[in-house]
Amino acid sequence: MKASALNVVVCPLCKDELALQPRSVNGGEILEGTLTCAGCGKAYPITRGVPRFVPQDAYAESFGRQWNWFRTVQIDSLNRSMVSEQALRDATGWRDEEYAGRRLLDAGVGAGRFAERAAAKNAEVYGVDLTSAVDAAYRNIGSRPNVHLFQADIFALPFREETFDLAYSIGVLHHTPDTRAAFARVAATVKPCGKLAVYLYARYGITHKASDAIRTITTRLPLSVMWAVSAAAIPLYYAYRVPLVGKLFQLALPISMEREARWRWLDTFDWYTPKYQWKYLYPEVFRWFRENDFDDVEIFDGPIRMCGKKQPESAGARVRNFPKLVAS
Repeated sequence: MKASALNVVVCPLCKDELALQPRSVNGGEILEGTLTCAGCGKAYPITRGVPRFVPQDAYAESFGRQWNWFRTVQIDSLNRSMVSEQALRDATGWRDEEYAGRRLLDAGVGAGRFAERAAAKNAEVYGVDLTSAVDAAYRNIGSRPNVHLFQADIFALPFREETFDLAYSIGVLHHTPDTRAAFARVAATVKPCGKLAVYLYARYGITHKASDAIRTITTRLPLSVMWAVSAAAIPLYYAYRVPLVGKLFQLALPISMEREARWRWLDTFDWYTPKYQWKYLYPEVFRWFRENDFDDVEIFDGPIRMCGKKQPESAGARVRNFPKLVAS
């Protein structure tokens, strides 16, 4: 953690100021210490460079395991690729110059694949994740001067409302207990005239039906077992490339068709292990943007990728009525 983050971070419970008590410091990084709320007195530990606003991974344990097992697979700078760069552009539609000098929230940072690209464009990036994935992200990008990482619940973010110029959540909100409520929490952190972009799974077509049925079994298996089972996607890829037969295989037992073997393994594990995996239609997500005072909503190729701009009202002008947290 960097001390400058205290300009942005507050107690997730009462939104009061936090006092820093560092115990171990390395250069500009606070590696161990405590953040204590001036209002409610709640204390939050800083361990391995990351403030911890939640005690455990809760419902998203699979992602903590996933991103520590596959920490480097999707990091462009480590793989000399532009895959995450392109995915970020496809999900947000933002130009490079829109990032420079802007305060940005990455809601569900994972191992840091998108935060790395945003930081490279000179945004001040605040990445949160419910799970120990933040440890993988910290190892990948935590030492960068414009990156701040936190283990926190998306339903109790440690930021004031209307704090960020830009915010995105790419492939994350549909893995929460209530996607609409999670969307509202992230939307509340965006400043007037700021932008919010999301990528969510779509409910169109039938291709997801078989995997949804299979997930009723796979989500009950130990993660170590699924780590081994999902490795089968590596050799199965070649059978799935056979014309016609491969399409039938993919309908009956979908796997990732990424060319790179470890990426294929990662994506297949990612599909079959999360506890929650909701799917949506464009009109539903459009309504969420409008409910949270966003207009100029754009739709991008590859469902569901959308971006909106918050209406230019003064801070605090709206009364927040967050959706009740229930399973979708």
